[in-house]
Amino acid sequence: MADNNSVIAKFKQGLIVSCQAPVDSPLHEPTVIAAIAQAAENQGAVGVRIDTPAHVSAVRQRCTVPIIGLWKQQIPSYDVYITPQFHHAAAIAQAGADIIAIDATQRQRPEGETLTSLIQQIHHQLGKPVMADVDTIEAAITAVAAGADIVGTTLYGYTQETAHLSPPGLELLTQMVKKLVVPVICEGGISSPQMARQALDLGAYAVVVGTAITGIDYLVKAYRSAIS
Repeated sequence: MADNNSVIAKFKQGLIVSCQAPVDSPLHEPTVIAAIAQAAENQGAVGVRIDTPAHVSAVRQRCTVPIIGLWKQQIPSYDVYITPQFHHAAAIAQAGADIIAIDATQRQRPEGETLTSLIQQIHHQLGKPVMADVDTIEAAITAVAAGADIVGTTLYGYTQETAHLSPPGLELLTQMVKKLVVPVICEGGISSPQMARQALDLGAYAVVVGTAITGIDYLVKAYRSAIS
């Protein structure tokens, strides 16, 4: 896994920009997402986080920084939605992602797949490192035991168990830094450069910022609501 470790090492103490847009937004075009990603790289982002094979492929053509790829899929009767199954991971890898992000919460997975089997398949069949998106310290510990290479606070506040909590999960981040032996990424709810700095000071290996940088649809709506 030496090559995998070298990819992850590029993130150290850096900013990863999540370049995503709502499906009904005009920004949800591969060429637009790729331009946003390239702008992030030009200004010093150490990586980008990209959803869907089409977007990963478009970004790969224009960017050289590592891509954390994922594929959000809503599957009836299941709450996991970030790259929930191996065939989703395979499509993301084929599109050019360097790291595969998966839902690593302790929720039931489709078709009998387990977190351990999914991570093992991604490692052995795709040769890619795995970013485990978690919501709790228990999920984080389980993900590392299952073989996750890096763990993110991504789903803190977005599961039934954590719905009463609001990101960023700085308390969860602190727990993860103390208890895990793999790099910890702070993702979710980082809304200012000062907050990103705080996360790094608390021990985050890197920070992922999405909406505060690339969330034009959400931000315009929020501004419009505030001034109406």
